[in-house]
Amino acid sequence: MTKLHTRRTVLAVAMTAALGLLGAPAAIAEVAPFPALALPFKAGQQVYSAGIHSDDGSTGVKNAIDFSPADRTVRAPLAGTVHLQHCAGGDWVTIDHAGGWRTGYYHMEGIKVTDGEHVEAGAVLGSTGNALPCGGSSTGAHVHFTLWTVPEAANWDGKSFAEVSTAVAQADGEPVDGKTIGGWRFTAGAEQYTGTATHLADNAVTQLPGRFRAKL
Repeated sequence: MTKLHTRRTVLAVAMTAALGLLGAPAAIAEVAPFPALALPFKAGQQVYSAGIHSDDGSTGVKNAIDFSPADRTVRAPLAGTVHLQHCAGGDWVTIDHAGGWRTGYYHMEGIKVTDGEHVEAGAVLGSTGNALPCGGSSTGAHVHFTLWTVPEAANWDGKSFAEVSTAVAQADGEPVDGKTIGGWRFTAGAEQYTGTATHLADNAVTQLPGRFRAKL
C-alpha cells in the first residue's frame, strides 16, 4: 500500500516543561501520493522482467523490479532532478521527483545525464548493463529500478550497495507491490523475483519473471 503518511518526521517537542519552557513543533516533511510514473523505457517494445524483489534480492521491503527493454535504453519515468551517486567503481543514477519521491537506476552503463541536471519524462538516462559501481551482482544486462520516499535531502554518495539495499532500503524503500507504472499494475509474489504485471487497459496478465510488450 502506498505510504501517504508522514515519513522521517522530526518534531522539536520541548522536553523541559518543568522549567517553564514551551516547545513548538518543527516543520513536517510529508510525502505526496504516488506519482503518475511512466515505465523507465520507451513503451511499445518487448521487455523482460526478472520480477519484483527487495533491493538486495533477499530480505526487506520489495522496492525493486528488474527491466530489460529490447532497445536497452533506460529513460526517466517522470520529470525530476538527477543525482549521481558516486562509488569507487563509478556512478549510479537516482532522480528526485516532486512530492518526496525518488527513483533509482542501478547497473546502467553509458550514463547520459549529469549530477543536478533537470530531466523531463522520457529523457535518456543510459543503457541497461551489468555495472556494479558500489558492489552487488548482476546477470544479464538490465536496469535495477527502485522506488523510494525521501522527503528530505538524502545524499548516498559513497554508500555501498550493501548499505543502500539494506539499511537505507529499510528506512526509505517503497514497495513496488500494488503500484501502477505506465498503465501496468505490478503485484509482488510471495517469493523474491516473482509477481505479476497487469495491463490495465485490457486486464492482460504477465507472470513474472516473464516477457511482455510494454504497450500503453
